[in-house]
Amino acid sequence: MQKSKRIISFIIGSLLFADGLYFILQLRFDFGILLPLFIGLGLLIYALTAPRLRAYIQTNKIRQSIWRYTWAIFLLWICSLAIFFLFLKFSNEQNIPHVNASAVLVLGSGLKHGKPSPTLASRLDQAAHYVKQYPETIIVVSGGLSPQQNISEANAMRQYLVDQHHIPAHRIYTEEQSTSTELNLFNSKKILAQQHISIKQPIAIVTSDFHIPRSRAIAIRQGYQSPIMIGAKTPLETRYNAWLREYFAFISGWLLNEY
Repeated sequence: MQKSKRIISFIIGSLLFADGLYFILQLRFDFGILLPLFIGLGLLIYALTAPRLRAYIQTNKIRQSIWRYTWAIFLLWICSLAIFFLFLKFSNEQNIPHVNASAVLVLGSGLKHGKPSPTLASRLDQAAHYVKQYPETIIVVSGGLSPQQNISEANAMRQYLVDQHHIPAHRIYTEEQSTSTELNLFNSKKILAQQHISIKQPIAIVTSDFHIPRSRAIAIRQGYQSPIMIGAKTPLETRYNAWLREYFAFISGWLLNEY
């Protein structure tokens, strides 16, 4: 039993650590990457030092209790994470709605070397596909300037739509102050108002598939009465890190009363 536990811990730990290390080598340091790295490191240390660790724990009843409670809490967290992942998986199975929105809001997701990241590019591709069906619909791209970049996310998004999808620049409006989903939606309302578009009208919100439940809840809380949610598929290589990050963002948003 103990040997099987060590082998399983070693395999899972190696996968998590390798996954985190891969993204860190690409200079990505968000929570959804660092947490698996440290969990993987912890499992590897346990797998490699289990006999000595058990001997140390067995010499003290307090240490035994702490050890049992630690594993119990970890397993409960894994169960809650699995439930959340299943929720995201089934809530993401949808098609692009055939509804003419008054405007399309594209939520930012980060740049890589001044260009949209694969996740953001997927959102922009989905938005372009939608607006080509409705030539009168305007696009609002939302994202501020991060410390590592010399171009705002919104401007990079606009350039991508023009260069890659030949969307006329006059249809695209940039919101360059936001650093969160809540601010994306809040600051975009000012641009909509300037274009005489009410948030009571149908507004399409384009984001990643995993991000739809939270962004919809925030939009409704902010007064968007008919949000049309359009989800872009998350690239497989970043999907589960993104889902993990969203798990904590979902809890954080609830604690901060964003919904």
